Amino acid sequence: MANVISIFMASAWTDPGNNLLASAFPMMPGGWLSAGTAALGLGFLLDLLLGDPGWLYHPVCLIGKLIAALEKIIRKLFPRTKGGELAGGFVEVLLVCLLCLGIPGLILHFLYRFLPWAGFLLETFWCYQLFAAKSLKTESMKVYDRLKNGTLKEARYAVSMIVGRDTESLTEEGVAKAAVETVAENSSDGVIAPMLFMAIGGAPLMFLYKGINTMDSMLGYKNEKYLYFGRCAAKLDDIANYIPARISGWLMVASAFLAGFDGKNALKIYRRDRRNHASPNSAQTESATAGALRVQLAGNAYYFGKLYEKPTIGDPVRPIEPEDIKRANRLMYGAALCGIVLCLGIRILTAFLL
Repeated sequence: MANVISIFMASAWTDPGNNLLASAFPMMPGGWLSAGTAALGLGFLLDLLLGDPGWLYHPVCLIGKLIAALEKIIRKLFPRTKGGELAGGFVEVLLVCLLCLGIPGLILHFLYRFLPWAGFLLETFWCYQLFAAKSLKTESMKVYDRLKNGTLKEARYAVSMIVGRDTESLTEEGVAKAAVETVAENSSDGVIAPMLFMAIGGAPLMFLYKGINTMDSMLGYKNEKYLYFGRCAAKLDDIANYIPARISGWLMVASAFLAGFDGKNALKIYRRDRRNHASPNSAQTESATAGALRVQLAGNAYYFGKLYEKPTIGDPVRPIEPEDIKRANRLMYGAALCGIVLCLGIRILTAFLL
């Protein structure tokens, strides 16, 4: 019986007719797993080398337009009561998830069936587009450049492009801290989490994650407009990021050791402060970063003119400086490299076992 099961499991990964994933996304010669592994590795490499292709409309922008269009329609269909907004928000989440998973899935299904190499190239390109390591570094280094070579006003504007808080009154240290926090938090949301979803279910699952993440950024506010309508989106984002954020935190700790930062302190602060945030996930990578750099992150911040009191993360061993933006990016790249080795290793090991 054990032999029969092992033979079936092995054939399930190599014969598209015997596997649910493979039957949904039949692959090029060599099997579903090898094609997905190659797409993951090549997409990651292209992102590191080239960054986001700014000349091409980004898929996340399309997802954002979809979310906004559905919101307008759904709000007209549901009553403006607590129950109505909760129900409308649930329908929004359901539709966005189905479309973000289904459309890429159907496209790849037909391409892999009739034009296998076109399917492989498209999946590789999508992976390249949906990774954000290079673009995260590029945008944060614009803040570094303005702090070093420009004016404080210019630095405030640059950081306002990548954070949600009010930036008009930030000091130079406050600007640098906001940029470091963005790099730290998005190491999970923009790099490690998409990588993990891609490793599990290919580009369609990666698109699903991006849809969930984009809904949270657009609808997940605790204000009058979205308190109920955006609640489902915010909760789903917390769930989707729960495991990836913790894996990302540990990868940041590993990166601290490998990249020559204070790895012991990164581990200490991660264990102590990883829950110091209203979100169950945001402090995971911020705490590891704060410990590795021996700085203090988070704390009180203004949003739309209102002060929000937040706990701090890390110890103020030294003040934050512009160079910490470069250090945070180095830490992020180290975690990304650790992450891709982990994901590719799991996929290759799975191929051998099955």
